Amino acid sequence: MGGGLKEGFRKYLEEAIGHENALVAFSALDRSASVSVRLNPYKVPSLPERWTRAVPWSRHGRFLDDRPSFTLDPLFHAGAYYVQDSSSMFVGHMFRQVLPGVMAGKSRPLRVLDLCASPGGKTTDLAASLREVCGSSFVLVSNEVVSQRASVLASNAAVWGDPCVAVTSSDPSVFASMAGWFDVILADVPCSGEGMFRKDTQALQQWSEDNVKLCQARQRRIAGDVWPALAEGGVFIYSTCTFNRYENDCNVQWISGNLGAENISSKVFAGTGMPEGVLATESGFSLVPGLVEGEGQYCAALVKTSGGAPSRTREARGGFSPLSGPMASEVKEYFAGDVDVLLKDGFVKVHPAAVSGEMSHIAGRLNVLSSGCAAGEFKKNVLVPDPDLALSIIFRRDTYPWADVDLGTALSYLHGDQPAPGGYPAGYMTVCYGGLPLGFVKNLGNRCNSLYPRSRRIRMDIGRNIFRTDQLQNKK
Repeated sequence: MGGGLKEGFRKYLEEAIGHENALVAFSALDRSASVSVRLNPYKVPSLPERWTRAVPWSRHGRFLDDRPSFTLDPLFHAGAYYVQDSSSMFVGHMFRQVLPGVMAGKSRPLRVLDLCASPGGKTTDLAASLREVCGSSFVLVSNEVVSQRASVLASNAAVWGDPCVAVTSSDPSVFASMAGWFDVILADVPCSGEGMFRKDTQALQQWSEDNVKLCQARQRRIAGDVWPALAEGGVFIYSTCTFNRYENDCNVQWISGNLGAENISSKVFAGTGMPEGVLATESGFSLVPGLVEGEGQYCAALVKTSGGAPSRTREARGGFSPLSGPMASEVKEYFAGDVDVLLKDGFVKVHPAAVSGEMSHIAGRLNVLSSGCAAGEFKKNVLVPDPDLALSIIFRRDTYPWADVDLGTALSYLHGDQPAPGGYPAGYMTVCYGGLPLGFVKNLGNRCNSLYPRSRRIRMDIGRNIFRTDQLQNKK
């Protein structure tokens, strides 16, 4: 690929990271991209022993020696890990460095916005980091304006399973009505994609100096539109997967000079030191293939220095009403921890009690696709469990009979095949693999109906694996 690079890109890369570093990058673009995953610390699976080589800036990140078929790994479908480029994980590392300062003096849940979030890599990283520090006392709004990409984001967030995440699909300008509400905003803005050239040949073919200018203007509009939503003293993390200074350093300088912010990038690693291979640029950090194992990434952090008084507007629930009484008590039994139960047209979901107020504030102001955890739907006073319930990290697995199945049976279930009842009691049952829930089935006695959603089913031919009684281990 290196010989076919456009001269304009070569010039831009040398401007951004210097001639010698650019030569390393050009050479690396001819090599295969690395493969890495990030483990979900709240789902503790038995992972392959070879997944031991750590990503330097991510405690839960792992490099893989080759790329397996993730589609054929039930643990992937259970949310045990997320497939994410190691350089992209650096943004989460930056977030963890600024998090203690953001939390200082807060007596309420922390409020974080991942503005351009699809497909969900950074959202799941932030969610795990927030839970490790805040428990359930945080709300992470994960937003994607493009509806098709937002659907993918919502599904990936549900598989990850953190109930403090709300997935929305709103234009960045809509957030201006939530003046001063967020403590941290991550804007991984759409860019010219120079850092993805060896993974995406179309990105190279579509690159042009005019496109860089268009991206730069769009990125400034996005930052300006969402800026009112950041609290004074809040942190704005700006990132791209490109190299050129126009979309990176120049935009960070523009944000500082025009929106009212102090660039704190140079202070972020003062106590811990810069990770090896990461380049300090004029206003942020650049990760370059060849210098690091992953793809291209840029990241900077700024503190808002003026404006952003919190808005005080009435609460809204977006059509959901609090549910109480015996039905609410039944729903609460399915969850570990204190939750509030909400009902709309028979559909039930829960919010962690610690962030119910924050979740309610979001509803009615943003186009909310999902929030908290979907519990199910009451039909004839019986709760039909929602597929997302099984994947939630606060789901109490012992509330249903459950079966730990082998690999072939798990893949058959994920494919959407109908299982045989296998001598289990009638009613709903949780299907697990490696100790992690995958979803539910309903045992009707002579057959079982799978409740695994069509949108997540494996579409490739996996062979005719079916449930058999001797493949199941009754756990209740």
